Amino acid sequence: MASNNKAFVRDVKKFLKRNSMILMALFILVVALSIFTNTFLTKDNLLSVVRQCSVEAVLAFGMAMVLIIGCIDLSVSSVVALSGCICVYLIEISGFSTEVAVLLTLLFGAFCGLANGLIAAFTTIPAFIITLATQQVFRGAAYLMTNGKSIMCYDEKFGAIGTGHIGPIPILGIIIIICVIVTSVILNRTKFGRGMYAIGGNRNAAIYAGIKVRKITCLVFVMTGVLSAMSGIMLASRVYSGQPAAANGYEGNAIAAAVLGGVSFSGGVGTIGGVLIGVFIIGFMNNGLNMLHVTSYWQIIVKGLLILFAVYLDTLRSSKRLKIKRKG
Repeated sequence: MASNNKAFVRDVKKFLKRNSMILMALFILVVALSIFTNTFLTKDNLLSVVRQCSVEAVLAFGMAMVLIIGCIDLSVSSVVALSGCICVYLIEISGFSTEVAVLLTLLFGAFCGLANGLIAAFTTIPAFIITLATQQVFRGAAYLMTNGKSIMCYDEKFGAIGTGHIGPIPILGIIIIICVIVTSVILNRTKFGRGMYAIGGNRNAAIYAGIKVRKITCLVFVMTGVLSAMSGIMLASRVYSGQPAAANGYEGNAIAAAVLGGVSFSGGVGTIGGVLIGVFIIGFMNNGLNMLHVTSYWQIIVKGLLILFAVYLDTLRSSKRLKIKRKG
C-alpha cells in the first residue's frame, strides 16, 4: 500500500514538472478572464465550458494517440459528423433503441479507424495523405445519407447524453473522466502503450525489437475512430440532431490541444493529462472571447495563431530533447 502511494506521488510530481508551463498558462488565463469578466467563474459558466470542451476533449485524446505513434488523423472531424448522423438516423428513422444505436455507431467509428489504419500500416502512403483523403470520403458520405440536411432527434434518452446530469456533474463530464482514465491506463500501464511510445520514438528500432508495429498502428487508428464516433454522439445529443456539416475544423483544435498538452508531432512523447489541460486552455480562451464579445472572425484568426504557436512550442521541445540526448 505504501509503495503504491509513493508511486502515485512520484507520478503526480512528474506530471506537474512536465506540464508546469501549460499549467501556468492555464492559471494566467483563468485569472485574466476572472478579472475582465464578471461571470467567468460562476458555476453555470464553468459547467457550460465543460460541455463545450467535452466533444473536443474526447477527439483530442484520439488525436494524441495517433500523434504518439508518429502518425496523424485528419479525418476525425468528418467521422464526428458522419457518426452523429448515423446515430440519429438509427434512432429516428430505423427505430433502434438509444443503446443499440450508440453501440452500432461506435462500431462504425472503429471501422473508419480500421480503414485508415490498414492503409497506413500496409502501404508507404503518409498518414497525412491517407486521412486527408478519407476526411473527404466520410464528409461526403454524411452529406449523401442526409441529402445535405440535418436529421432532428426527439429521443429524450439520447438527448440526456448531451444535456443530462448525474448529481451535479454533467454526463458529458463523466464521459471525459472515463476516457481520461481508460486512455491513460492504456498508455502508461500496458505493454501496448509502451509499444506505442516505442514506435513513435523510433519506428525502425521498434521493428527490430520485435514490436508488432503494423498491428499496433491499426489498433491505434481503431481507437481514434471509436473516440471520434463517441465525440459525434456527444455533439449530436447536445444539439438534438445529426448535422453533416458538424465539427468542421475540429481536427485543427484537436491537434492544437494535443500539441499544447505536450504531445510531439514527431511521436513518442505525450500524456493524456497534458492533452486535457490543452483542451481547457482552448476552451477557456473560446469562452472568454465570447464573453468579451469578440467577433467570430477574430476568433478564427486567434485559433490559427494558437495552432502555429503550438507547433512552434513543439519544435522548441524537440530541440531541447535532442540536445539532452546528445549530452547523454
